[in-house]
Amino acid sequence: MGTAPAIMLRDDATLRVFDTVQGRLPVVFQHGLGGDAAQVAQNFPDSPARRRLTVECRAQGGSGSGGRRRFSIAMFADDVLAAADAAGLDRFVAGGISMGAAIALNLASRYPERVIGLVLVRPAWAFDAAPLNMRPYVEVAELIRSHPLDEARDAFAASATAARFRAEAPDNLTSLLGFFARENATVFAEVMQAIANDGPGVTRAAASGLAIPTLVIGSGIDLVHPLAIARSLADAIPNAAFVEVTPKATDKDRYFTEVRAAIARFLEDRFNNQDQP
Repeated sequence: MGTAPAIMLRDDATLRVFDTVQGRLPVVFQHGLGGDAAQVAQNFPDSPARRRLTVECRAQGGSGSGGRRRFSIAMFADDVLAAADAAGLDRFVAGGISMGAAIALNLASRYPERVIGLVLVRPAWAFDAAPLNMRPYVEVAELIRSHPLDEARDAFAASATAARFRAEAPDNLTSLLGFFARENATVFAEVMQAIANDGPGVTRAAASGLAIPTLVIGSGIDLVHPLAIARSLADAIPNAAFVEVTPKATDKDRYFTEVRAAIARFLEDRFNNQDQP
């Protein structure tokens, strides 16, 4: 990652853009909902052979929210494409984690002439908007927007949703509880509610027409990113490679090691001899 991000103005939103600059294979790789460029760095195998560009989406990381509404996956995808344009990346591999995977899928469907490959890590959406697995984000957002933060957190921690996550997916629960402590919790709650009720805007039929190298990575013990969603995407996209990794809830260090290794193998195998398009 570069020593400092560039600042891109979109509408009236100031967005931070991280660009490793060097590398013959361009990869645009996005964080998950509430994440940032540091989350990407944990998951992506940076290498001198690969140029990685990451945009911190509106109201996430160090980026501003701006005044434009409503927040959507397509909006974030357009921001990412604008950053790729500004960086001179005509064609690139698109990828990301969770929400970032939905952004990548949106880009591949809307701009097939630009996207040469896909890397979808722990996708939270397949083809439908507002999937049930994203409902806890809406629940958290509604509490933040209607109660003082301390009361909102206590109410969620005592909820049936939290009890289920505590028993079945503790890593997810840690993330959800963390949203109550964000400095921009109120505006981020707007983002969270809008994105959780949105979708990639890609049908199963459209996914079946994606004739590009694709890697889908899934893991278990995760109620927000069900393994079934990852498998569904891998089944729908022709010749997609599917890799199941160790759950974060079981061993975080091993999870990150396996994700980075799977991405590195995929990029080396499928794009090793390809110069920047």
